[in-house]
Amino acid sequence: MRVGALEARRWAGLVFAAGPDDGIGLRLVFTTPDGQRRELEDWYWMVSRVGPHAPDGSYARMEFDLAAEPSSASRPREGTLILEWSRREDAVALRAVARAGGRVDPAGRVERAGRVELVGDAPWGWTARWQERPDGWRASLGSVEIAAVFGPQAGDRAATVVAWEPREAPLRSAGAASGNRPAPAAPARAKRLLPGLDRWIDDARADWDRRRPRSSGAAEGLVEAVTNNLMWTVLLQPETGRPYAPAGRRWIFPKPGDGASAPDDWTVFGWDSFFNALALATASGHLAWEVLLAGLASRYPNGNVPNWRSRRAGTPDRSQPPVGSFAALKLHLLCPDEDALAAAWPGLRAWSDWWVADKRGRPRREGLTPGLLAWGSDTSLVPGREQLPEWEVGASGHQRASWESGQDDLPLWEEAEWDPEREVLAMSAVDLCSYRALDLECLSRIARILGDAASARPLEAERRRLIATMNEVLWCDAAGLYLDELPAGRSSRVAASNFLPLIAGVPSARQAGRMVGVLRDPARFGGEWVLPTISRDDPAFDDQQYWRGSIWPPMNYLVLQGLRRYRFDGLAGELAWRGALMFLADRRRTGFCRENFDARSGRGRGRRFQSWGPLFALGAIEEFVDASPWRGLRIGSGLPAFVAHDRGGDTVAEGGGAGDRAPVQARIEGLRVAGGVRAVALSR
Repeated sequence: MRVGALEARRWAGLVFAAGPDDGIGLRLVFTTPDGQRRELEDWYWMVSRVGPHAPDGSYARMEFDLAAEPSSASRPREGTLILEWSRREDAVALRAVARAGGRVDPAGRVERAGRVELVGDAPWGWTARWQERPDGWRASLGSVEIAAVFGPQAGDRAATVVAWEPREAPLRSAGAASGNRPAPAAPARAKRLLPGLDRWIDDARADWDRRRPRSSGAAEGLVEAVTNNLMWTVLLQPETGRPYAPAGRRWIFPKPGDGASAPDDWTVFGWDSFFNALALATASGHLAWEVLLAGLASRYPNGNVPNWRSRRAGTPDRSQPPVGSFAALKLHLLCPDEDALAAAWPGLRAWSDWWVADKRGRPRREGLTPGLLAWGSDTSLVPGREQLPEWEVGASGHQRASWESGQDDLPLWEEAEWDPEREVLAMSAVDLCSYRALDLECLSRIARILGDAASARPLEAERRRLIATMNEVLWCDAAGLYLDELPAGRSSRVAASNFLPLIAGVPSARQAGRMVGVLRDPARFGGEWVLPTISRDDPAFDDQQYWRGSIWPPMNYLVLQGLRRYRFDGLAGELAWRGALMFLADRRRTGFCRENFDARSGRGRGRRFQSWGPLFALGAIEEFVDASPWRGLRIGSGLPAFVAHDRGGDTVAEGGGAGDRAPVQARIEGLRVAGGVRAVALSR
């Protein structure tokens, strides 16, 4: 039985999944004093604090502001509804308590709390239904009997114990003697557990608080920001029973043609899945591998791991940045599992081959120079209008190719024309070439780990050829960067993704030094708030719209890996901590886990709960303990000295110094890396 808030709209509720397309649900409904109901999607806008969530389900907590209006303008301020649940083998206790009493409205009247109810339902159109009995609810799930019993009714409190048993339970002795089958065991066990519900949940909270990974001092909140947000993002693919991590709970696409109606689907995004797996490794290596394999399972028969795929639709015409092999290799170093790595290998290899498979006599994504690559879209594979979400209907090939890059509206793509014959942007893209070089390297290392040297050798040879071509065609010594190739010559516009050759090991030490000089320049990519997606002197920088200047977690994280690869440890530490403290400051201020950040003020923007937001925190955690393909297991610490302010002059992020500066008080404990070694890292 999988149990959790496993359906996208169920922030305040549980799914009990007994198997593929077989399960049942419970959820909270809040009725305001004036009769307005808050349920399903409404809870998303009312979340005031994403609380802890143990990977084994032994304890989970979420807080909501009952006074918040369920809309994009809501700004939840306090936890006036506390939802907690705890799993104990084949039973779950759930408790919701409203604490709105005592609040005073503008007219000076004391507000009433309203009413909290538990509602039984079946998500995803499942067929199971609760049957109401005098002693509670019962349902049959395949071979499982499930029952719910409830605590005393109260307007500000809802509590239940749900237990389940095999339907063909052995006969009890009394039943055997009489020849009659005994009453179902699940309701009886739930009743026995109900009187101890409060102690059960309180003890579970104390136990998880004792054993959870944590951070303190200057690192306070780092680990929690990753584990809490990612665990609450894990959802279920109902038809397979497989867990996955979407881009966020609001990134589940509705059925085509349903407009904005409530989705009964799942949606896997390509590179988001692999970043989510790395972040989940701080909480559970097993779950991290499940999520990574779910991302690979979204691929089409031709090997394409798509931009996105849902139960009923997807993007067979395009992919997303191929970071899967990097994530798999790094995850194997953090949480070794050769069986999982072997399971990932065929999908990773098929995806790699897809990028250069023959398409009308040329490699599918060949750039202007043979051997280099460009973003594209296979027009003949674009689904029909009836299968597309409304925002993709009528999209041009140029737009679809931009979506493939993951940097949807990056100004650099404006420099390239769409080539309708070859169905690519007319360019050789630095970022895709870098991803390709990284993919080939990581695949070759995975092959050798799995004992397949014959597969590793051609991958290594192809990588050497690609690096040589990149250095010949894309390197610009005057600019100190690799620049996109256009028909008229090299592009003059640069983005944070122009630093991706670092993670792929493309530049020489001299070239890497030149690149870092550009990265440090406060007029371009340096400064208090880093890294902007495009140079600060780009005409589009002040747009701060999506990839037009904003700071994005995945790009920061990838560039950070490149700096560490070339041992620019001081700069890497500063980048890691600036991003982490910016992220944490916004989280403390708003309770959100933002999609991106304004590069002028450090303020959070975009979706309020984005799954890859914690990559900022993960980058700083890796300053304490990390395992990378190039440096192995690394334990150390350091917090560069800096202060960052927003435009109003308020201190938003502050670092405390390391090395010969003031000592840093920071601690991380309870993380497990390299096959279960308990890692405790202290600053010096």
